[in-house]
Amino acid sequence: MPGMDAASRYAELRRQEALTPKLLYAVDARLTPSSPVTDVARLTALASAAVTAANGHVLETSHVIFPNGAITLVLILAESHLSIHTWPEENLIAIDLFSCGAIDGERVMAELIAGLRLDGASVTTVERGLPPSGPAAI
Repeated sequence: MPGMDAASRYAELRRQEALTPKLLYAVDARLTPSSPVTDVARLTALASAAVTAANGHVLETSHVIFPNGAITLVLILAESHLSIHTWPEENLIAIDLFSCGAIDGERVMAELIAGLRLDGASVTTVERGLPPSGPAAI
């Protein structure tokens, strides 16, 4: 199974994080002419560096480049995942980080906004997970 070896190295980390808050950080921003998002290798390197700077651990990466040059990049983290989606025809980028544990989600977002030279970034943070009393009624 892909990633199983990498994930097994972080089994204790995941056990410790099971009781920590889960947060979703969502960024919507405009690309600028100097945004380095058309080179998937550079985009992956910047995203990986942002995760590392924030105490995170990249286990796997995957990407797709669409005919219009749009990129979807996903980093599987020991602390959950980071996804980046670009729409070059709209100068739009959407970044989502689902995090738990020791990773500093605010730092990941700050590093990406600066490193990708984004404009007009809007960051939304959402608490995720169920209350300790059990599943909520739907």
